[in-house]
Amino acid sequence: MHKKYILSLIVLLLIAMLGTLPVWAIGESDETDTDSSSTGDIPLAEIENDEGGSTLITGEVNYTNAFFTVGTSEPLVILEDQTGFVNRDRNYVFPVESQQIGQITSTFLESPFTYSLSLPAEPQAPLNDVDNNGEVDTGVMIFQVAYWTNTYGDAFLEERDLGGGGWSGSYSSADVSGLVENRGEYIGGSIVIYAPEEGQAFPSGFGDDAMLFTEDDPLVIVPQGYTVVNMNSETFTFDRSRTITLDLIEGEGAEADDFSDMSYTDAFEAMVEKLRLEYAFSEYYGMDWDALYETYLPAIEEAEANQDNALFALTLQDFIWEIPDGHISMSLTLATYERFAFNTDGGLGMAIRELDDGSVITTYITEDGPAAQAGIQLQAEITRINGEPIIDVVDTTRAYSGPFSTDHNRRLQRLRYVTRYPIGTEVEVTYRNPNSLGTDTVTLTAVSEIESFEASSFFIEDDPYELPVEYEELGDYLLVEITSFSDDARLAIQLWERMLSQANNAEIPAIVIDMRNNGGGRGFLADQMAAYFFDEALMLGNAGAYDESIGEFFFDPESEDLFILPAEDLRYDGEIVVLVSPNCASACEFFSYNMTIQDRATIIGQYPSAGLGGGVEQFFMPDNITIQMTASRAVDPNGDIHIEGIGVVPDVRVPVTIDTLFSDEDVVLQAAVDYLNETLGLGNSD
Repeated sequence: MHKKYILSLIVLLLIAMLGTLPVWAIGESDETDTDSSSTGDIPLAEIENDEGGSTLITGEVNYTNAFFTVGTSEPLVILEDQTGFVNRDRNYVFPVESQQIGQITSTFLESPFTYSLSLPAEPQAPLNDVDNNGEVDTGVMIFQVAYWTNTYGDAFLEERDLGGGGWSGSYSSADVSGLVENRGEYIGGSIVIYAPEEGQAFPSGFGDDAMLFTEDDPLVIVPQGYTVVNMNSETFTFDRSRTITLDLIEGEGAEADDFSDMSYTDAFEAMVEKLRLEYAFSEYYGMDWDALYETYLPAIEEAEANQDNALFALTLQDFIWEIPDGHISMSLTLATYERFAFNTDGGLGMAIRELDDGSVITTYITEDGPAAQAGIQLQAEITRINGEPIIDVVDTTRAYSGPFSTDHNRRLQRLRYVTRYPIGTEVEVTYRNPNSLGTDTVTLTAVSEIESFEASSFFIEDDPYELPVEYEELGDYLLVEITSFSDDARLAIQLWERMLSQANNAEIPAIVIDMRNNGGGRGFLADQMAAYFFDEALMLGNAGAYDESIGEFFFDPESEDLFILPAEDLRYDGEIVVLVSPNCASACEFFSYNMTIQDRATIIGQYPSAGLGGGVEQFFMPDNITIQMTASRAVDPNGDIHIEGIGVVPDVRVPVTIDTLFSDEDVVLQAAVDYLNETLGLGNSD
C-alpha cells in the first residue's frame, strides 16, 4: 500500500475519533442519518427496566362520578392517538386504524374496574416530529390509554363518539388540566410512545413554559419500539418494561368532591363554599349564600354537638329546598324518609287540579275515602281549606318532591300535596259539587291512603320496561316516544336510526315525537339525536362552569355545542311535532329546544317543560349523604339562559279545562294530529 495513502487514512481516523468529521468520511457504508441525533448533542434517554419495550399494559379505572355508567352498554379502553394534542387540534378524530381496543377484565359497574391492553407489533398512527429543530425527522407515534364509550356505528370510535374530537381530559393515563390558563394541557400522568427507528428525539420535561411539544422542551433520544413516558417528575422517566401498569386518572373535572370524613360543621361550610363558587345559577336566582349559611349553621352545630344524624340530614334538606332549582337533590335518609312519610301517608281521599280559569276541582275520589263519605263528588270545586281560600293554601303548601325551577312545576306539585296530612288530622273543606248552586263545608279526617296521591302523580304513565325509543303508526303519521336519555345509549341510537330509515322508506309525511315522560340524561346524546332532522352543523349554545384559575364561570369557545350530522340517508326532512310536559326535564328539554331552531318543529303541550337548564354533578357529605347540584350553566348561541327557570314553551297550548282533564282521549296527542292535518291538508284520523 502506498505510504501517502496510509498516512491519509491515519489522519482521517484521528479526525473521526475527535468528532470533527462524520463517520461516512472514513468509509462507513450505511445511508446518511439526517436525524438530529446524528449531531451528538442530544443525550440518550435514561431507561428504567430495559426489557426491550412494552408489549402489555394493564391497570385500574377508578371512578367517583355518579353518572359514569349512565347509558353505557359498550365501554372501551383504547390506545388513544395523541396527534390531536401535539397539534392542539380540538377537532382531531382518532383514525380507526390507530384505535387498539383493550379488554375490560372486571365488572364495569363496580369501581374500580380493571383492563388489559396488548400493544400491536406495528401500531398505525401518524408520526409526530416533536424535537422542534426545524429539520424533518421520522418522529414517533404518541398515545395515551383512555376510557371511552361506543354509541354510534361500528365497534370503533367516530366523531360523534368522541364528542367532536380532540383528546381525553379524564379517565386517561395522562393527567390533563381543566383550568382556563392551561386547559387541555398535560400536567402529569403517563403516555406511550412508539419509535419506528432508532435516533428519534423526544421531550424529557415540560420546559420553562410548562407545556409539552414546544420549543423549550429538553430532549433525549429514545430507543426503537415502545416506551412509557412518566410525566410526574420534573425530568420524565422512560420505562421499557414488557408489562406495565397504568391506572387511568379520573381528573378534576370528573372526580366527585368528598366531604364525608369531615365533621358536620366543616362539611357544611365546605358545601356552602362549593355552592357559592360553583353553583351555576347563583346570580340568576339571587342566592344569598351568606344568609343561608347563618340561618342553618346553628342547627348544624347542634347536630354536631349531639351527634344527631337525623337533625343533620333534615337541616341539609331544608337548606337545599331553599334553592329554586329542580336539579338540586339529596339522597334519601331514614330521617328525611320518615318526615316525608309522616306528612304524606295521610290523605283526604281526593286529588285536585287547577283549571285555566283559576278554579280548583277534584280529579280523583277514592272509593269509601273521607271525601267520598262526606259527599264530595268528582269534579267538585274546592274553594277553601280550613277557612282559607284554596289558592292561598296551595301557595303555602310544602311539596316534598321539591325543589323546582319553574312556577308551573312548583304549583302543580303543591296541588298534589295540599290534600296530604299526618294521619288523624282534621281538615275543614269547603266545596261545591257539580250542578250545585251553593257550597258545603265538611270536616274530613286524614286516613292512611296512598291511592289518591298515586293517582295525581305525573309519572303514573311510566313503564319500567319501556325501550329508550318506541314508535308506532299514527294514521298517516308516525308516533315516536323517546322515554329517556339515560337508558342504553347505543340501543337508543340503533332504534332511532331504524325508525328514521323506516320513516324515510315509507315516505311518512310527519313524525310526532312524544317527550312528555322523559326525565333527561345525557345532554350530548339529546343534541345528536336532534341532529337527524337538520342538514347543517348548527351551533346550539354552550355551557360554562366555574374555573378556579380565573375565579368565575368560563365558557370555552372551543367547546360550543354543535350538531354532528349523521349520514344523509338517515336524516328526515318531513314535518315534526314535539309534545312536552312538566315531566320533560334536563336533556329532554335540550332535545326539545333544539327542535325549535329554525322553526324545525312545532311544540305542543298543556304546560312548558320543567326548566332544568344545566349540567349536574354530585358530591359526598357525612353519613353517606349525596348532594346533587347544577355545576354548568347552559346558554343559547347568544349567550342567554334559555331553559333554566323557563322550560320549553308550547307553540300550541292545549287548555286545561274539565273537558280536557276528563277526556277519554289523549288531548295533547289529538291536538298534534289536528295540527298536522290542518298543516299538511290530510284527513288523518287516529
